[in-house]
Amino acid sequence: MPAAENETALVKFFLCGDVMLGRGIDQILPFSSNPVIHESFMKSAEDYVEIAEAVSGPIPRQVEFSYIWGDALDSLARHSPQARLMNLETTITSSDRWEDKGINYRMHPGNVPAITAAKIDCCCLANNHILDWGAQGLIDTITALKRGDVQTAGAGRDAAEARTPAIIDLGPQGRVVVFSLGSLTSGIPPHWAATELRPGIDFLKSLSERSAASLAKRVSAIRRAGDTVIVSIHWGGNWGYDIEAEQREFAHALIDTSGVDLIYGHSSHHPKGIEIYNGKLVLYGCGDFLNDYEGISGYEEFRGNLTLMYLPTLKHGRLISLNLVPMKISRFRLNRASLHEATWLLEVLNREGRNLGSQFQLTKLAPSPGGALYELQLVL
Repeated sequence: MPAAENETALVKFFLCGDVMLGRGIDQILPFSSNPVIHESFMKSAEDYVEIAEAVSGPIPRQVEFSYIWGDALDSLARHSPQARLMNLETTITSSDRWEDKGINYRMHPGNVPAITAAKIDCCCLANNHILDWGAQGLIDTITALKRGDVQTAGAGRDAAEARTPAIIDLGPQGRVVVFSLGSLTSGIPPHWAATELRPGIDFLKSLSERSAASLAKRVSAIRRAGDTVIVSIHWGGNWGYDIEAEQREFAHALIDTSGVDLIYGHSSHHPKGIEIYNGKLVLYGCGDFLNDYEGISGYEEFRGNLTLMYLPTLKHGRLISLNLVPMKISRFRLNRASLHEATWLLEVLNREGRNLGSQFQLTKLAPSPGGALYELQLVL
């Protein structure tokens, strides 16, 4: 194969776990929503800022939109991924109609540049927070993202729109087709499922063979030669490293029968083990990527403030390489992880990946003005 043709066959991606830009983070951005929230222990989003400051020090207000991405922007510039995806667990709306569900994330529509600052191509929306502010909040979210030239998948004004995948056209490198599904197992209320008459998400009622076969038909109907197909799934609980057998079976079925190239799973608040199945990448739980949980106690053994950037390279749908960049959330910003923190993540991933066909090694990159930078590289 000629060198030029071989190069166009490679597609580099950026994926990350749950991104929560509401509540405390929304309060420090240029346009803040009404801070009133409807939680049993908190009544103001500003309280989350104060809790974080108590453990991390002063957090600036009215920050630049790029502030929250911090050191992650340097890694994005270095790797230059052609397609950038994230799971957005925040409604973008000014609506005051909220769902009584305990925790509700909302970001002001004026803060959409906080998403585009990282050049995100697509926000996956099929999750358990995208309707926190009702149907109007969902519609506002889709409208705000489209105005910001960000594609969406997994939610819509009706079932047809919710089930329509996002398509990122990379020219000579083909198209990236993104399906986004929300599983009942992640706590999504069944009535959030989109219907012909009701806005909602692309709801995955079960992880059955029938569900896999149904998705296979949808993939087949839209796939073209040269496409890379990604299925984003919000599934499972928030804490714990165990991966349910039905999740593995469902992921394998999508790869074997649907021709899916990458399973992009999330919902866990910490990174879970990574599987390489028949040359395809399966991410069962990417962990939270950015949130306002600083200073909140509980589940410290999982070190939920340590996050990962997932940077896979695929060739004709098969995994060629995978780099992970360890980050730490501090002061509502992504900061490069220390050697100790990166090593801890390495040990976790290798322990959990032992039976999943994955092993990583730690690499120290050349020193930069910001200090040492560490990456985890998949051993092939």
